[in-house]
Amino acid sequence: MASAVPLRVVIVKPSKYGLDGCVERFRWGFMPNSTVAHLKSMTPAAVEGSPCEVFAVDEYVHTDLGYLGLLAREEGRRTLLALVGVQSHQLHRALDLAALARERGVEAAVIGGPHPMTCDTAMLQGRGVAFAVAEAENVWPAILRDAAQGELRPVYGEGERWQARLEPPVLVPPSRRELRRYAVPLLGVYPARGCPYSCNFCSVIKIAGRAVRSQPLATTLASLRAARDAGVRFILFTADNFNKIPEVETLLDAMIDEGLRLPFFAQCDTQVYKQEALVARMAAAGCFQMFVGAESFSREALREAAKHHNHPERYRQIVELCRAHGITSHFSNILGFPSDSEGTIREHLRALDGLGPDLASFYILTPIPGTEQYEDFLAAGLIDETNLDRFDGTAVTWRHPRLSGAALRDLLFRGYREFHAARKVAGRLARLARGRRDFRLAGSLFAVTGYSAQARWSALRREHPMAGGTGRVRRDREADYAALRRRRFDIARAPLPRSLALSAADEELNRRAKLAV
Repeated sequence: MASAVPLRVVIVKPSKYGLDGCVERFRWGFMPNSTVAHLKSMTPAAVEGSPCEVFAVDEYVHTDLGYLGLLAREEGRRTLLALVGVQSHQLHRALDLAALARERGVEAAVIGGPHPMTCDTAMLQGRGVAFAVAEAENVWPAILRDAAQGELRPVYGEGERWQARLEPPVLVPPSRRELRRYAVPLLGVYPARGCPYSCNFCSVIKIAGRAVRSQPLATTLASLRAARDAGVRFILFTADNFNKIPEVETLLDAMIDEGLRLPFFAQCDTQVYKQEALVARMAAAGCFQMFVGAESFSREALREAAKHHNHPERYRQIVELCRAHGITSHFSNILGFPSDSEGTIREHLRALDGLGPDLASFYILTPIPGTEQYEDFLAAGLIDETNLDRFDGTAVTWRHPRLSGAALRDLLFRGYREFHAARKVAGRLARLARGRRDFRLAGSLFAVTGYSAQARWSALRREHPMAGGTGRVRRDREADYAALRRRRFDIARAPLPRSLALSAADEELNRRAKLAV
């Protein structure tokens, strides 16, 4: 009996095309993509007798083009190209890589992530490239089985976007060689998915749902041990409301009892000001930074965004709570809500400066395809940008009633320059040096110095500091793939999509989560 044909699995996190049309690549990335490691860990050594060899690529930090050699037919085995974590501003790059692979004889290519999960891709289907419209656990085994047979179905995951119960594998960390591509050896770990809130600008509730679903505690702990043993020195807990995870205290206690001593940063919602005991436990377990989606100091702006759980009068308590427990605070800010004006944004920047979190990031309000806000803006005829590459939170994509696009971008970079002024950063570092000294200190000092320097330098160059890394490298550009895109998908650029409706099963999962809030 003939042996099964080996399967080469190439997992790629695609980058995006910048304003100059070049693929955005960086000499040093800020953090490894969590989805790449997650999907690599889900891939077995063999699929129905076909041995699997896995290659993982994060385009943001692969500055040479050698990995493109994997996107070609190889005699004696089949190849599956999986383009993962694809957001709307990365769709064109994903399409181009899929077209390149198919042109070179690769038997199977699939695109998954936020955009195909939440946006209608019907016009791109049936052209030799599959689309995954559900979480990886729902579709990856079937994709691998079909790829081993040499042909994929057009769509995977219709009818159920999310699993009610998570059973992911223990993470296989990147190699030390791969970790060296990043500014610090850091790994993202998913302890839970989902968000109970209903912010109309946010894609998380469309990607992961409103039910907060935890993976087994044993899986998270085993992943942390594997990361530590592989040379990972910092952890990003990739959960949108770490303080809302039902088992969060059990997880933190286990990290403390085991003495993992892995510094981590986590995102918490603004209700964390009520949870001092939890914050103290986070600090003891190793939390060196808390990322908080403050977004605005205007109650009107927050109401129009359906972010009702944010109360700006409580923001100071979050900063003080973090400071009391030796945790650096990082506030996220969105500029350009419909009720904003230049005057209100300047007030916002002054209020933020007076509040004094250790770090701040700024984004321009962007109607992300697939969100409720996007559908509202599209119906109102407000969206005037037609290139999906620009829907990345750094460009102006819609007609603001009070602010020009140039004014919004000026305010964006002004926020970065002023908040991260050298004298302010020096004061923050001095405060850190006077504070607690434990295994978290290196993470805190690096975060404040490294991020602040990157933020100021990028803003002076009018580049967004959160683009993905530092040390931009230009190798290839959109024009190199234009003919391939036209041949495969019959488009120059993808049109603005409509959102995908949830299935009845997904709506029910959301309904139950809403009742539990």
